Amino acid sequence: MARGGATRRNNVRGVDKAVVHTIETPAVDLDSLRQAIQDEYALVADEPQHGFHFLVGRPLAHLLGYAEDWLDGIPEPTIASFAGTGNPFSAGQLLPGERVVDVGCGGGIDSLIAAKMVGPQGRIIGVDMTPAMVLKARSSAAVAAMKNVEFREGFGESLPVEDGWADVVISNGVLNLMPDKDAALRQMARVLKPGGRLQIGDILVQKAVPQSAKEDIALWTG
Repeated sequence: MARGGATRRNNVRGVDKAVVHTIETPAVDLDSLRQAIQDEYALVADEPQHGFHFLVGRPLAHLLGYAEDWLDGIPEPTIASFAGTGNPFSAGQLLPGERVVDVGCGGGIDSLIAAKMVGPQGRIIGVDMTPAMVLKARSSAAVAAMKNVEFREGFGESLPVEDGWADVVISNGVLNLMPDKDAALRQMARVLKPGGRLQIGDILVQKAVPQSAKEDIALWTG
């Protein structure tokens, strides 16, 4: 359903694209939703062996096409807590020296893979709203002695990153958890440099979701 508003332009993957406010935001209590998501993913961070309604860890990474050499040198605790829904690197590997923002970085697997790809002259900023995930990501970066990556606590709808900083924005299984996708996409556009690239792995539906379902927090997390 279209909403009124300004059009913002940004070059994504080298093509001039218009980011238009056209996404309806579901009427769900945002604070309650964020808390439910944080509770779920804190458990993934702290007890990845717990058993979830979704795959996690190395089996999931293999299913999604993560090359074994990408995982070399990534600490096992971060691999174990991987809970993505896609493979943002399937859209193209990152180049040496690039700056990358990982929106919803979780335990840091994609950020650490990105840090290997861009090398010591590149830089990665991972952002996640779940403190337990950020703590795990920071710990793994320290164990792996990766100096070109940092992790910040924050929301995808208000990224703690300066304007025009990134060559690439990646995200994996996070946009689907944000009710205000307009805000999230505008933030991704804001932090990208002109000509920057957006590489997202996520869940898509091919038919309309009933409003009653959009308002059910259990379905967001389930």
